[in-house]
Amino acid sequence: MTATIDYYFTPQSPWTYFGHARFTEMARKVGATVRVLPTDFGKVFPISGGLPLGQRAPQRQAYRLMELKRFSESLQLPLHVKPAFFPVAGDDAARLIIAVDRQDGAEVALRLSGAVFKAVWAEERNIADAAVLAQLLKEQGLSAERLAQSRSPEVQQRYEANTQQAIDAAVFGAPSYVVDGEMFWGQDRLEFVAQKLAAK
Repeated sequence: MTATIDYYFTPQSPWTYFGHARFTEMARKVGATVRVLPTDFGKVFPISGGLPLGQRAPQRQAYRLMELKRFSESLQLPLHVKPAFFPVAGDDAARLIIAVDRQDGAEVALRLSGAVFKAVWAEERNIADAAVLAQLLKEQGLSAERLAQSRSPEVQQRYEANTQQAIDAAVFGAPSYVVDGEMFWGQDRLEFVAQKLAAK
């Protein structure tokens, strides 16, 4: 039986960046269906008790920087701990990923998502800039029309639906992977996701 994984994330999440390649490869190997669900955590946090980064206690912010460095070195993934364009609004990039998912399918949307994460954390590019998003489309060999399509009411409705679905699933952080109603929060839980998939 083919597994379905609900993949909740935000385009500016470093933790999603750390896990993205491993997750997509894992899903590919087992033939799982991935539902690509960019989510507005600005609406999730007030319900789940989360806080935007700038509102967290100083010791939590300091520890986060240490962990980013540790995971970057451990996973051998390039990362600027304090990239030039962060914090950055991720809504436009999220809607672009949704538009690509609608038009080109989940596999292509996952590929674009990886490029977006890398743009923020490895390349220090501004994903809130339409010109940067257009360039990312070009680099991935995708139609420039996707940018205009990302601004459609249908895409916004999908973004809002993803967010409500996350809230209903008790998601509170990114990335979150949900398999058969069981949630796994964080790229450091991917081993447990693999075990769940192997048991299906």
